[in-house]
Amino acid sequence: MPYDTAKDTEGRRASPIDQHVGTQVRMRRKVLGVTQDQLADSLGVTFQQVQKYERGENRISASKLYQIASLLKTDIGFFFDGLPDPDATDGEGCEADRTVQAFLHTAEGLQLAQLFPRIGPSRVRRQLVDLVRVMAESA
Repeated sequence: MPYDTAKDTEGRRASPIDQHVGTQVRMRRKVLGVTQDQLADSLGVTFQQVQKYERGENRISASKLYQIASLLKTDIGFFFDGLPDPDATDGEGCEADRTVQAFLHTAEGLQLAQLFPRIGPSRVRRQLVDLVRVMAESA
């Protein structure tokens, strides 16, 4: 079912889309090693404003998103990657997308995603996955 943007105007709640875009900004910023202060200075806003953008509390205007994309060396579409297709009628793949997004939106998940491919032998990567599976099952 497509996202109902009319509900965005109800109250002061952050919309799921604003939250998604904000977390994508945060993830890209962290991947590049840019601090909130640095991004804020480049955008001409306070670091608190950047925090609100990243949490989806404040919407990012089109011009500001364009500026962020330029500063973080990515295209605008990156910030919308992982959102369901508004024209799609089924939820196929959405659960996997949500799982990956939830993982990457944690500091530890982002670090693991950056480091994991650098582990050379595939055997070692499989052993790490097995270890994490056992730890998760016993938690």
